[in-house]
Amino acid sequence: MPDEQESLFAAVDALLEEAAQDPLPHPDERKRLREAAGLSQDQIAKALSVRRETVTSWETGRTAPRAPKRAAYARLLEGLSTLHPTPTVNGVNAVNDVTAPSPAPAPAPAPAPPPTVNAVNAPTPSPFPAPPTVNAVNAVTPSPAPPTVSAVTPPAPAAAPPTVNGVNAVNAPPAPRRPAKAKAPLPTPLEGNGPLAVLDGTDKAHAASGLLLPLPPKARTDLPTLIAWALGPDADLRSPRLHRNGKDGDPLLVLTSAAAEALGLPPTLEDRRTLRLPDDHPTLKLLTKAKWQLTRRGFGPWPRIYRPASPTTGRQCVQLAILPWGALDARAWGEHTAELPAPELAALLTTYATRVLTPRGSTAVSGLELMTALRPPTRAARNPDTNVWESAPVAGSLTRPVDPAPPEAPDEHPVVAALYPRAHQRTPDQVLDEEAYDWIRDPQLLTDAECTRSHAVGIDVNMAFAAAANRLPVGLGPAVHTRAPRFDPKVPGCWLADLSSLELDPRLPSPFTPNGHPPAGPAWYATPTLAYAQELGHPVHPTEAWLRPDHGPYLDAWYTRLRDAYVATMADLGVTSALPEPEFLAAMAELQEHPDPVLKPVLSAIKSTVKGGIGKLRERPQGAAYRPGEPWPALERPTWRPDIRAAVISTARVNMHRKMRALAAAGLHPIAVLSDCAVYLSDGPSPLDFLPRTPEGKPLPGGFRIGVSPGMVKHEGTQPLLWAVEMLDQGLNPARHIKGHDAAADGE
Repeated sequence: MPDEQESLFAAVDALLEEAAQDPLPHPDERKRLREAAGLSQDQIAKALSVRRETVTSWETGRTAPRAPKRAAYARLLEGLSTLHPTPTVNGVNAVNDVTAPSPAPAPAPAPAPPPTVNAVNAPTPSPFPAPPTVNAVNAVTPSPAPPTVSAVTPPAPAAAPPTVNGVNAVNAPPAPRRPAKAKAPLPTPLEGNGPLAVLDGTDKAHAASGLLLPLPPKARTDLPTLIAWALGPDADLRSPRLHRNGKDGDPLLVLTSAAAEALGLPPTLEDRRTLRLPDDHPTLKLLTKAKWQLTRRGFGPWPRIYRPASPTTGRQCVQLAILPWGALDARAWGEHTAELPAPELAALLTTYATRVLTPRGSTAVSGLELMTALRPPTRAARNPDTNVWESAPVAGSLTRPVDPAPPEAPDEHPVVAALYPRAHQRTPDQVLDEEAYDWIRDPQLLTDAECTRSHAVGIDVNMAFAAAANRLPVGLGPAVHTRAPRFDPKVPGCWLADLSSLELDPRLPSPFTPNGHPPAGPAWYATPTLAYAQELGHPVHPTEAWLRPDHGPYLDAWYTRLRDAYVATMADLGVTSALPEPEFLAAMAELQEHPDPVLKPVLSAIKSTVKGGIGKLRERPQGAAYRPGEPWPALERPTWRPDIRAAVISTARVNMHRKMRALAAAGLHPIAVLSDCAVYLSDGPSPLDFLPRTPEGKPLPGGFRIGVSPGMVKHEGTQPLLWAVEMLDQGLNPARHIKGHDAAADGE
């Protein structure tokens, strides 16, 4: 009996000891906290002296950390939760909420009158469904009514037990946990009347969800009055920050031709070189008289009008988009988007704003601004010595401008001007040349079997640059020069190495050069390119390198937001990841035949934001007055980083080659590649007619997979075999014209 009792006591003591361990958040929350802080699993593993696979197991819930690692891991998560608190909705944990009771059906409320605060109901319903309401937990169906934010459930009588969303919170049965993959990411919730308003020359402005906002009497014809209205409570235009250390966005006013004319603006800009309104224009005089200022880019298609911050007024800034001046570039937004009716424009731009960012310029500018909005450079921190709040850097962000390494700098940069004469043409061993593919196969290498095919079929990788940015370590600080370094594929930078001895199949483009020709000698390569050479079995022995020891996955949050925006917009268009391949291809063909006037421009703008944002990382000087060797304004940005652009493009090109190599092992070789589009010869007009399958009928592992997600492929176009052969004979790239026109005209 005593032995049995001692055994029971020992078992109870073990349970008490387990219960006394440091508490840990849910595994999904552990992953969220790490990603929110911009940390990789490798960094966590190194700090805790465990393997990366161990951290993966902790984040998936397969295993739990044990002492002494558990206490250290709990301390880390507790600190991260302070920096990145879990979002809440009406006081309920909105992320991985597994303890909240299941909502019970509530009595149908009485029909609420349409919102009337500072708004007039539109006479017709919005042409686009409103985003989901924010005060609903696990809402998956958007409400057709204008979304309401911060609506609070009326408190229950004092005698009633506490409730959560109308359900008794005492002894309530726990809700069954949903799989993490089933949770669709919510866009940025609307606040106030949304982030923007479209003006069409009438006395009302069109805002989110079909709202009509009355304008003050003079606002239709007087720009200072309009700006004051946009910043005031009557307009209530809000654009919430995307990061706790970031800033709220500025109101955006979109001016149609009629609105611009009513404000006294010309129908076009006469100065086509600078695309700016002349300084002596009456509108600018009115702004100056009202003590408003313009940024350095002046009053062009996207002018920013502001007053310097003061202790009494704080930040005051309004962004304008002037449509008749080309604010919505047809290459990014579609040919006729700027001509849409004001309600549809408001729906279109609000959708982009809630899923990506309130536009602040071209899609390229918005892509770059999104990086900063998601990874702000500074935060407020209290100085322990003076007890004064000061500006401090945010870990994992780009906090200051840094000079590029000489091989990374474009020809115009002062770093290059200091090393080489002005007319000098740099060679591969002097300049980093990481660009997208533009390659065609030698027509003499076409086989007899290939010449019996009937079609040339193009496939295009979805969001290729975004997929390349995912989990990509990039430099956060300046480059350090090193002689004869040992190659480390985990360290971002550029390396001087000779890959000319590596023999590859001539029916494939070389993975080391943009034109697909094998390298002829030593050249500079970004880390992903050299890592791929090592993957192919080539001994890598760099003779020189510019490395960035301070690095991290800076673009992870950027990729995630743009991926979610792309997938959500495709789902709104009826194209989801659940569609089988034939249905997916049919749905994509239907989109081309019958494009949605609102959602198709949003989709185009999202894709353009990706490519434009990456390109903007190496913005070159503009204007006839520029002289090579002089600095230009873009160099003052922390986000002017040609090395990050090179790393993304290098990764995208390597990803493309890796998949083409998998198909080559199955006997299929492309005849042309342009950036993220590859053209193959086929017996039929569809990608399903040539993409290889396993004996089980599944897509070839490691090859191209048809689907909607970034990194998967869609059908780009089909042409006859003879058309493709003629293009090759003329030295032209069939991938550029496989759609039937120049892909560059679409910004692709």
